[in-house]
Amino acid sequence: MGCSMAVTLFLFLFLLLVGVVPLALAGGHDYGAALSKSILFFEAQRSGYLPGNQRVKWRGNSGLYDGKVNGVDLVGGYYDAGDNVKFGLPMAFTVTMMSWSIIEYGNQMGASGELSHAMDAVKWGTDYLMKAHPQPHVLYGEVGDGNTDHYCWQRPEDMTTSRYAYRVDQNNPGSDLAGETAAAMAAASIVFHRSNPAYSQKLLTHAYQLFDFADKYRGKYDSSISVAQKYYRSVSGYADELLWAAAWMYKATNNKYYLDYLGENGDALGGTGWAMTEFGWDVKYAGVQTLVAKFLMGGKANSHASVFGKYQEKAESFMCSCLGKSSQNVQKTPGGLIFKQRWNNLQFVTSASFLLTVYSDYLTSARKDLHCSSGSVAPSELLAFAKSQVDYILGDNPRATSYMVGYGNNYPQQVHHRGSSIVSVKVNPSFVSCRGGYATWFSRKASDPNLLTGAIVGGPDAYDNFADHRDNYEQTEPATYNNAPLLGVLARLHGGHAGYNQLLPVEIPVAKPMAVQPQPNPVKETPSAAPIAIEQKTTTSWVANGKTFYRYSAIVTNKSGKTIKNLNLSVSKLYGPLWGLTKSPSGSYGFPTWVSSLAAGKSMEFVYIHSASPAEVSISSYTLA
Repeated sequence: MGCSMAVTLFLFLFLLLVGVVPLALAGGHDYGAALSKSILFFEAQRSGYLPGNQRVKWRGNSGLYDGKVNGVDLVGGYYDAGDNVKFGLPMAFTVTMMSWSIIEYGNQMGASGELSHAMDAVKWGTDYLMKAHPQPHVLYGEVGDGNTDHYCWQRPEDMTTSRYAYRVDQNNPGSDLAGETAAAMAAASIVFHRSNPAYSQKLLTHAYQLFDFADKYRGKYDSSISVAQKYYRSVSGYADELLWAAAWMYKATNNKYYLDYLGENGDALGGTGWAMTEFGWDVKYAGVQTLVAKFLMGGKANSHASVFGKYQEKAESFMCSCLGKSSQNVQKTPGGLIFKQRWNNLQFVTSASFLLTVYSDYLTSARKDLHCSSGSVAPSELLAFAKSQVDYILGDNPRATSYMVGYGNNYPQQVHHRGSSIVSVKVNPSFVSCRGGYATWFSRKASDPNLLTGAIVGGPDAYDNFADHRDNYEQTEPATYNNAPLLGVLARLHGGHAGYNQLLPVEIPVAKPMAVQPQPNPVKETPSAAPIAIEQKTTTSWVANGKTFYRYSAIVTNKSGKTIKNLNLSVSKLYGPLWGLTKSPSGSYGFPTWVSSLAAGKSMEFVYIHSASPAEVSISSYTLA
């Protein structure tokens, strides 16, 4: 702990020297490059025979006998993280989220030349998942086991560990695993609907069978595949996956059966009752609620409007909690990052950012605002917050560290990943033994010999600290489900509003403009009624080397009846980093790059960290429009 405190103290001394670093550096991130790299990561995670167009050249073929001992072909698919096991639940969730990213933002991916690579990444997953589903009520959910795998530090190409495969069937059910895999198949069928209709139909056939299997033979998959419990335990159970699968089945087929399933089972399976503050491979409720909210706003609820309204309330509760505008807000680090847990926290950041991004666009399409306990929130605020989370990951944080390997100038060098940490089999084909890999490569205090381009690692702790050590698996291990939701957000941010038109005509009719009613003369503001209010409060504090640091939140509210533009704030007695405003050469602060004005009655937030009393914030100038 002393080391991390020293790092924190050094960081603040450094920031004092270089000055304040604003969160949004005038569009300073290359989201297109980040998107390309994040897709490339999936090629490093491939198992099986690598194709001729493989771009990650340091990888070779691996897992070529997977499933053989079980009498089934299970060659292919993805390694989930830094190990060599193929876990079905996170793999299927990864495919679902990559597919959802393409469904929403495929146009933007196409404009940046990445759509074909993203679709290849989905197909690598679905090709395997179809093999893993050889019969209607049989699904293989794991190849290899974590215990023997973690005992060894070997390249995938050198594996000597058990490759026994584990399955669920009607006598040993796994509704969560089968439900998530049905969702993956259904979502992917939409991705390939135009370009490969035969493949799309094949995926749908598997999806129909898997949903039926999940719903008819109910049970938790980790009760049937107990070796998964230590690694991907189904804490939330299977109810969320049944609803999640139904939502994707409806989206893919437009079949009323699945719409009715959502309406009739929403209460019993928790879709209308659980207000979540997380979304990921285990807990799907917020994702279901977001999809159902879109169905409702798109006029598709039919007789289920009241039930779907409850889903939407819970979806909005999730959004508000992320924004810090709810009675049950997510925890954030002093630097403003969503924080759920120390072990691989960024998985929750990328998945939440995706939901915020798509919901922002759904609301914009439906011409609605978000309703939080603190008041109405414009859709643009959701997108701005998602952008702030992505910017943090890409380097706008107190450590100035990019948590995407290969992006920026300062990123993790000792990733907890067997393949990247051991010399490539193409460079040195000498066999690396199970324990020899630990002695020679795992304990090596040097940068990885192979760059794991695009990998999103576990990320910083609750105080923005990060230790770049290979044995620090909680922070330096990457995972496919960290990257999958980020594809959509990066595509959206890279495309800006140019590729956004396809979202506007959604499934709802545009309301006819109402006749403009004459308005009474506005009341003139008296000089004593300040049009702008600034409220500051401490949101958290921590101690490093005997010094207490505070994170302050400042809310700027437009109390006039007009729109405020050209806002200039003076911030003095500030001794640390500030996020959410743009600093001008003159030293004053203006709106962040993603905000051009502040409408009547609206608020915006900026945050800063230092070890003193609140900074002095005052209004230098503004115009009323």
